[in-house]
Amino acid sequence: MEKILKAIQISEHVYWVGAIDWGIRDFHGYATSRGSTYNAFLVRGEKTVLIDVVKRPFKEELLSRIRSILPPDQIDYIISNHSEPDHSGCLDEIIDIVKPEKVFASPVGVRTLQKHFHWAQEVIPVKTGEKLDLGNLTLSFMETRMLHWPDSMFTYLEEDKVLFSQDAFGMHLATGERFIDECPPEVVHEEAEKYFANILLLYAPRVSDLILGVAESGLEFEFIAPDHGPIWRKDLDTPIRWYTEWAAQKPQLKAVIVYDTMWQATENMALTISEALIEEGINVRVMPLKGSHRTDIVRELLTAGAILVGSPTLNNNIFPSVADVMTYVKGLKPVNMIGAAFGSYGWSGEAVKQVVEYLTAFEVKVVDTLKVQYQPSTVDLEKCTELGRNMAAQLKAHVAEF
Repeated sequence: MEKILKAIQISEHVYWVGAIDWGIRDFHGYATSRGSTYNAFLVRGEKTVLIDVVKRPFKEELLSRIRSILPPDQIDYIISNHSEPDHSGCLDEIIDIVKPEKVFASPVGVRTLQKHFHWAQEVIPVKTGEKLDLGNLTLSFMETRMLHWPDSMFTYLEEDKVLFSQDAFGMHLATGERFIDECPPEVVHEEAEKYFANILLLYAPRVSDLILGVAESGLEFEFIAPDHGPIWRKDLDTPIRWYTEWAAQKPQLKAVIVYDTMWQATENMALTISEALIEEGINVRVMPLKGSHRTDIVRELLTAGAILVGSPTLNNNIFPSVADVMTYVKGLKPVNMIGAAFGSYGWSGEAVKQVVEYLTAFEVKVVDTLKVQYQPSTVDLEKCTELGRNMAAQLKAHVAEF
């Protein structure tokens, strides 16, 4: 059955023709508790351009919104800002329907799309500073390699001052509102922070360089149109400021305690440590893995100065759920944190050492460790309190250095 959906006008010459994914709850390991959108945009000048497409199952939603403006075969050009399948998944099918005069992507994007689709389709490479003349409108391009794929690029509509920013400045948020200023501010901040922490944190130095490069380019924005989530049209200094702060990863007086437990021994240690930190004035986030997703843990680490990880030993190894989170965090490489490892064991006790190895792998300065056999005694819990107080003192000194 053909869908009947409408495009939404963003600026004088730009329409949103994307798709809303209300049901998605997992995006390759990222918990998308509020769903997502796959944004695509139609630019109508003397030549008409489609910027990005959508995930393959949402092709008909894209086509329906396009048809509310014009027949798809009247699109002259297609631009792929980012070749990840949530933005290019149905590109081959859309090209067959539209039969555009030309298709454009970054030089790396050209190669990536070839490997995705194994096609004979000609895709024209565009580099930073190059422009595309639409007759009465002009699009310019900026390569943004490794933000967050090698092929990523921005497209800028000069006349309407719209920056099509692909995965930068976006968020996973399914909503009927198309603009950020129509959404609850606390939801916007939470989802934007979560998105940065889980998608862009690994590339934080490049984000800092990008912000500087955009500022030096002199580009003026009235809209920032990302490939996920609502569109920015007011207070555009806010996403720039957020990204600048998050990319810097300046540590705060905040400690994140991540742990799992088998018989509550490691949990008792975690809670005792947390109380000592709180008493010393530290902002503490206790995140038991039976109720905390890796996505939210990384979001909390983005603004933390300390990470404390607790694991029981199972079969001479770190507990599986703790290994999962540590592997995920290791891949994102947060910086500027101190750390500690703790846990309970029955007869071997390798987990604490393995946690230290994980923390060291992403350059956390480990300042304390503690392991307890079976259930912690009163003396053991006093050692947990001492660990918490020591971590608080170390964290205050660490934050003072920045």
